[in-house]
Amino acid sequence: MSAAITTKQYVEEREGSYRILGKRVSLDSIVYAFLEGASPESIAQSFPALTLEEVYGAIAFYLANRSKIGAYLEQGKEVFETLRQQTKALLL
Repeated sequence: MSAAITTKQYVEEREGSYRILGKRVSLDSIVYAFLEGASPESIAQSFPALTLEEVYGAIAFYLANRSKIGAYLEQGKEVFETLRQQTKALLL
């Protein structure tokens, strides 16, 4: 008799952003660390709220949805840059 194989969801989209399911950690932070060359183990150490399994799940989600998440991250950069420019203009 073989054991049943289960699949898990590690990432959820909520209010326009991606988060690790049931956590307050953004997918962005995991993906950026991964793209900078951090290992899943070091990412898990940087985010004590996450298990190593959740980190691997988030990375797998990113890799499976690379174009969609890439576009999402670019949009976030654009929003940040717009806000930065607006703040800079207010300070002048």
